[in-house]
Amino acid sequence: MPVYTKDLDSAFQTAGAKPGIEVWCIENQHLVSVPHSCHGKFYTGSAYIVLNTVFPKSGPPQHDLHYWLGNDANKVDSALASDKALELDAALGSCSVQYREIQGQESQKFLSYFKPCIIPIEGVFTSKEGNLSGEYQVSLYSCKGDHVVRVKEVPFLRSSLNHDDVFILDTASKIFLFSGCNSTIQERAKALEVIQYIKENKHNGNCEVATIEDGKFVGDSDVGEFWNLFGGYAPIPRELPSAQEQPVDSSIKLFWINLQGKLCQAGKDALSKEMLETDKCYMLDCGTEIYVWMGRQTLLTERKTSISAVENFLRNEGRSNGTHLTFLSEGLESAIFRSYFGNWPKMVETTLYEEGREKVAAIFKYQGYDVKELPEEHSEPLINCRGMLKVWRVDGDKLSLLSDEEQTKLFSGDCYIAQFTFPGNERDETLIYAWLGHRCTKVDKTSAISHINAMVDSVRTNPVVAQIHEGKEPTQFFEIFQRLFIFKGGISSGYKNFIEESGMMDETYGEKKVALIRVQGTSPDNMQAIQVDHVSGSLNSSYCYILQTGASVFTWIGSLSTAQDHNLLDRMVELLNPTLQPISVREGNEPTDFWDTLGGKAEYPREKEIQKHAEDPHLFVLNINGGDFKVREIYNFTQDDLVTEDILLLDCQKEIYVWMGLHSVVRSKQEALNLGLKFIEMDVLVEDLSPETPIYVVTEGHEPPLFTRFFVWDYSKANMHGNSFERKLAILKGKQHALEAHHRTPRKASSRNSTPNGQRSLSVSSNGRGRSSSPASLGMRSDYKSLTPDSVAKKLFHGSPSYNSPVSFSASPPAEPNLSSGTAESLQKNGNKDIENLPVYPYDRLRVISSNPVVGINVTVREAYLSDEEFREKFGMTKAAFYKLPKWKQNKLKMSLDLF
Repeated sequence: MPVYTKDLDSAFQTAGAKPGIEVWCIENQHLVSVPHSCHGKFYTGSAYIVLNTVFPKSGPPQHDLHYWLGNDANKVDSALASDKALELDAALGSCSVQYREIQGQESQKFLSYFKPCIIPIEGVFTSKEGNLSGEYQVSLYSCKGDHVVRVKEVPFLRSSLNHDDVFILDTASKIFLFSGCNSTIQERAKALEVIQYIKENKHNGNCEVATIEDGKFVGDSDVGEFWNLFGGYAPIPRELPSAQEQPVDSSIKLFWINLQGKLCQAGKDALSKEMLETDKCYMLDCGTEIYVWMGRQTLLTERKTSISAVENFLRNEGRSNGTHLTFLSEGLESAIFRSYFGNWPKMVETTLYEEGREKVAAIFKYQGYDVKELPEEHSEPLINCRGMLKVWRVDGDKLSLLSDEEQTKLFSGDCYIAQFTFPGNERDETLIYAWLGHRCTKVDKTSAISHINAMVDSVRTNPVVAQIHEGKEPTQFFEIFQRLFIFKGGISSGYKNFIEESGMMDETYGEKKVALIRVQGTSPDNMQAIQVDHVSGSLNSSYCYILQTGASVFTWIGSLSTAQDHNLLDRMVELLNPTLQPISVREGNEPTDFWDTLGGKAEYPREKEIQKHAEDPHLFVLNINGGDFKVREIYNFTQDDLVTEDILLLDCQKEIYVWMGLHSVVRSKQEALNLGLKFIEMDVLVEDLSPETPIYVVTEGHEPPLFTRFFVWDYSKANMHGNSFERKLAILKGKQHALEAHHRTPRKASSRNSTPNGQRSLSVSSNGRGRSSSPASLGMRSDYKSLTPDSVAKKLFHGSPSYNSPVSFSASPPAEPNLSSGTAESLQKNGNKDIENLPVYPYDRLRVISSNPVVGINVTVREAYLSDEEFREKFGMTKAAFYKLPKWKQNKLKMSLDLF
């Protein structure tokens, strides 16, 4: 929590208390708050402070603190901005990462706060309102950047134009885009976003837009009008090569900064963490990047001295304004900073027993709700699991199609390919998994990937491909299989030959063999039984187990397991062998035979197993230039950052997605998969990614809900074709329907039941119903199409709505205001329509922990009952804007306010 003191500037008194962006400016050597309506407007003669606060799902708030210096800002204001930023950091508990931002050289993180751009304004900021009048000022801007654009106003002269950049000429009635012949498609597309911004903010949405190609000067009235504004056409001269800047020393140097501000070299290249003492400040010189590390025990005055010393160092060395300066407090080091020090220990988070879950359940019960167990996050399937599943076992060059019963039993020594076809957004979608067992052979692993490539070509839908390893399966994989056994050993000839050649014992599961099987899952439609080593150390109090002794069968119930776990245990025993009569044993009451089978009693985990919250996802651009592989992060990403010329990687920690733009240089899913593996190997931008992290490969235009859940997804944008410039121009001119991708029309039934060898089949579970009877799956989109003809669907899914029936989350509007069926999904779709008639309650009564809680409301959308004024005060946005955010971001904001 922020530590506010009486000495803190009054403008900072509530800084960092809410998530989002806050901006201050130095005016007459005083700090003033900049209203939200003026965010993104920066005056070249002023200095600013920008704070971005994020509330993660777990842990303390995260603060990024920037001070921005205009090119015409005086030295006094610039120094004051630096000092005030340090004071704010101290008030925030020295828990912010600070950045110096120079006009025209801003970091991508800073620019991402003010999308699509910031346009520096000549002059000095004033908090007094003034009336603008007079003739419209014609302005010429240069635009640079393909993902984050830097906009600079240049003199309105023909000599300002060149062949390398993109320019925007803003006049009273028309905005012109001039594209230099050497500019990229992405730079031109990004400039169109700036034009849209100018059109909406300076022209109230009413003006024409014209595009001018460099070198084209006849046959177009817009071209003639453009050049007439410059006094007529004249060729743009080719720029002479600019003088090369002096190369910066590439060696890494560490300097200690003493109390007098003198820099003393402490190390070079071979650096270790032990060199950093907690009562000192240091400068790490990486050439184009400079880091100032401030020990926890340093004083505010020492930090101010250090920053002044580093800024003087940069001036005296003649370093470019493009040199980025970052300030890090001890304990907040970035992954890149740590990478410069050898053997920096991994960041270890303390694991504490989390009682919050039980406490919240108790609070709900106290308020009158019948709460048996709080649901897990993301408990609903992300896709419609009532699709068709086919599974093949890999055996070298051969694939063996498994029966419905066989496909629920996987072996650790084998590799498998699972193909799942399901109804998506107006067409069928296909997921193809390569599942690689712990003990599979390298030959089978390589063959599995080769078979997938062949399968991709044979499937008429454009499938999503995934490589997953045993023990790292994503939740969606288990939800597709619904009921799954994973046994030790293997059946493939490759595995059999391997253990024979190695002289190893064949541990392949058998009903008469000793086996210990852990049962896990969330529901009867998502449950697994996984064979583990039959020793006492494999037990865990959070789970239930099946123990086969050869002569009898025990079921072991852990002391921290739930009633749902016990239900799943009974079901899995029946599926394993319906004739079994197991002996039920509760933890602490085990007979001697039980421990003898496990080789004797030993210690095992007895504390509740807590699943770590996933951090926010990160989006990266993967740049491939010959053998060079570079990665750049896109901050505060949206769907618009998925550029068709790019290869992008979405890192969600538990899995990563490689997104292939249709106009990217990567053409095969195998190549994209290799890029995902290469990203994991880098281990610099994102640490602790396991080599076995699941990797999905997604093609533009065929993004599944697994991927789109991280965005506010607009399918009309996803269904356009053409390069990024053509798409942006069509949207800007309201002609996006003319670019609808005809090759992405909905798939028909002819492809729905196809397999790699052209056969058609239908998967039916042993109970005679369709694969999924999950209530959650009945609440999927109303536009899902059936996988089978109506007559077959009615027979298979008797008693349940057919695919073609209009099913949705929210039924017809109730007579009284009620959110019990609509929940946040309905609010996200319909905005204020579902909440305008709800009763209003104060924030203190709506909190999860409240001394006077409201009863009789839908607790999943507590925020909907706030008044519009209090909602804006707490969330920093309107309700309509909030419900347009992705679900994960909504939950994150609600958690920070104790409303989730």
